[in-house]
Amino acid sequence: MTILNIFEPETTKLLTARINELTAKTTPQWGKMDVGQMLAHCSVAYDQAFDPNTKRPPLPVRFLLKLLLKGKLTDARTPYKKNSGTAPAFIIKDARDFEQEKNRILAYIQRTEKSGVAYFDNKESASFGKMTADEWNNLFYKHLDHHLMQFGV
Repeated sequence: MTILNIFEPETTKLLTARINELTAKTTPQWGKMDVGQMLAHCSVAYDQAFDPNTKRPPLPVRFLLKLLLKGKLTDARTPYKKNSGTAPAFIIKDARDFEQEKNRILAYIQRTEKSGVAYFDNKESASFGKMTADEWNNLFYKHLDHHLMQFGV
C-alpha cells in the first residue's frame, strides 16, 4: 500500500480531485453508506483531531483501542478491509447533504495540510493517546483512501 503525505500540497490536490469526481448519485462498490454519509463518516476523524472538546472513550476502552487497533489503523503496510467494523461515533445513519459534506471534508483536508507536521506530531488522539505525525498521516490517508476506493474514485 502506498501512503501519501497529507501534509504536502500535492496530496491535497490529489485527494481534492478524487473527491470532486464524486456526485450525489455515486454509488458504493461495497458497504451500506451512501456518498453523503461516507463523506460525513470520513469527517468524524477530523472532527476528533481538531475539536478539543471531543468526547473520549472511557480509559479501559482507550487502553484496548490502543492495544488492539492503533497499530492496524496507523501502519503504512496494511490497507483497511472492506466492510470492517467501525466505532459508534463514526456510524452515520441519517441522510446527509452531499454538497455540504463534500465541502466539509475538503476544508478539513486543506486545514490538515496547513496545520502541518508540527501540529500533529505528539498530538493526543481521543482514542489512541499521543500519536506521531506519521501515525496521524497514515490514519487520515488510509481511511480516506479506503472510502474513496469504496466509491470508485
